[in-house]
Amino acid sequence: MVAALVSQSSAAAASLSSRIIGRALSGSLVPSSLARPLSPAFRRSPIRSMADSAPFKKIQIQRENTAFDAYVIGKEDAPGIVVLQEWWGVDFEIKNHAQKISQLEPGFKALIPDLYRGKVGLDVAEAQHLMDGLDWQGAVKDIHASVNWLKANGSKKVGVTGFCMGGALSIASSVLVPEVDAVVAFYGVPSSELADPAKAKAPVQAHFGERDNFVGFSDVTAAKALEEKLKASGVPYEVHIYPGIGHAFMNRSPEGVKRRKSMGMEDEDEAAVQLAWSRFTSWMTRYLSP
Repeated sequence: MVAALVSQSSAAAASLSSRIIGRALSGSLVPSSLARPLSPAFRRSPIRSMADSAPFKKIQIQRENTAFDAYVIGKEDAPGIVVLQEWWGVDFEIKNHAQKISQLEPGFKALIPDLYRGKVGLDVAEAQHLMDGLDWQGAVKDIHASVNWLKANGSKKVGVTGFCMGGALSIASSVLVPEVDAVVAFYGVPSSELADPAKAKAPVQAHFGERDNFVGFSDVTAAKALEEKLKASGVPYEVHIYPGIGHAFMNRSPEGVKRRKSMGMEDEDEAAVQLAWSRFTSWMTRYLSP
C-alpha cells in the first residue's frame, strides 16, 4: 500500500522508495513488527473473496521483446479500463476491484496487467522488495501495451485506473500514453521524474483520504499539489479528498479490511467508498462512451 517516489533510474527508484517506506514503517501507521525478513520464496497469493468465482480470462500480451500475463473480465465490446495493482501485486483485492468495475453500469471491460510477472507480496517486506525492484519505465510500457490490446479487441475507448502504486502509474499514463482516454487514480501521485501531471493529456479524476499519512505521495498536501498541476495541464480534472479516512480506503473485502487493520488503519467509511465508485462511474462513462 505504501508506494514509491519513482524515478527514471531503477536504482534511484529503489533508493527513494526505501526511504519513504522506511519512514512509514518507523511511524505509527505501520507497526515495525510487520517489517519481517523476506520469506524463502514468493508465492502467488490465493485469489479469495468475490474474485474466487469471477470469470477472469488469462491472456498474454506481447510488447517489444517481452510478454506478460493479464487478466480480463467484462463484456467483449464494452469500453476498456486497465486496472493497476497496489504494491502487493495481482492479488485478491485488485481482482475484486476489477470485477466490481466490470459490473458497473453501463458496463466496462477490465484488464489487469501483471506488472510483477506472477509474484505477489504476502507481507510488507515482500511487497516493498517487489516494488523496489519494479522497472517503472517498463511498467508504463506494459500499460501502453494493455491499452492497445483493449483497443484492438473490441474497446473503442480505454481508461486507466489504479490504487496506491497503481494510482501513481495511472496518472503517469495520462502523461506518457497518448492512447489513454481517461484516468481515475486512487491515493497515489507519480514523482516529476517519472511524469509531470502538468503535462497530462487525458482527463484525470483523483481520490485521496484526508488522514493519509504518506507524505509527498498521497497525503492532503500531495493531493493539493496534484490539483495545481492538473489545473496547469488544461485537461478536465477532479480531485476529491474524503474526510476522516486514510490510505487504501477502497479496500473493503474481509481480507482487505483485516490487512489494513494489521497495518494500523482502523478507519472505515462505506459511504465514502460508494461515493468514490459513483464518481468513478460518472467519469469513466463520460469520457469512454462512444
